[in-house]
Amino acid sequence: MALPPDKTSKADDKKAAQTAAQQDVFLREVDDALRQDQVESFMTNYGKPLLAVIVLGLAGFGGWIYWDHRQTQELEGRTETFVQALDSVKASNWDDAKTKLEPLAAKGTDGNAVSARLMLAAIAMEKDDKAGALKLYRQVSSDAKVPQPLRDMAKVRAVAADFDAMKPQDVVTQLKPLAAPGNPWFGVAGELVGMAYLKQGKKDQAGPLFSAIAKDEGVNEGLRSRARQLAAVLGVDPLASVVDDQGEPLDKPIVKVIKPADAGKK
Repeated sequence: MALPPDKTSKADDKKAAQTAAQQDVFLREVDDALRQDQVESFMTNYGKPLLAVIVLGLAGFGGWIYWDHRQTQELEGRTETFVQALDSVKASNWDDAKTKLEPLAAKGTDGNAVSARLMLAAIAMEKDDKAGALKLYRQVSSDAKVPQPLRDMAKVRAVAADFDAMKPQDVVTQLKPLAAPGNPWFGVAGELVGMAYLKQGKKDQAGPLFSAIAKDEGVNEGLRSRARQLAAVLGVDPLASVVDDQGEPLDKPIVKVIKPADAGKK
């Protein structure tokens, strides 16, 4: 015999579900109200400082964008001016080139400024203003902010410009670190050091150095040719390896001795 359905139990379950749903809605409302209260409290206490930080951040970012844009424009302008100055130099229009380069040379130690100073020094030499050229070369060579290769270039050119007025030992002291195989300025610096050695009567050091320059394929051909002739005059084989990686003569340099042929010998 079947039992009648339990209507009381079903009604209780439905009521319990409704109660649970109402509690869930109530808890969500309380949670939302709590969050809203927290937000309002935070904005009351920190809203103005936060807004100030945001505004300052946006202003700073905008200022940086403007500064970067101005820097780019100035760099492009300086580069264009430098190119125009080079055109004037090629045309031997020294005064016009100098007018364009002087403002560039006065602005810091960026690439255009340093190149402008070196170019102005070269123009000064063309106009027989050795003192002006030496001042600019020494300014570049002594500036620790300038890249080392450009400082070395300025030092070599300063010594070359003032070689006749310098003491031979001063030439050696300044350029010896650059007068070594493998150094980018080996050829030019080595030739100047070799000539200083000759002034000092140190042929045993000059000959091997000229020979090493003549043998170095990385050196300008015209300079190698001069070095080859000087090495031969000093009795050193220009094709022999006669200096070490510091530019010093080897202990036993290879010397090519040239003797006059006997007149009666066939």
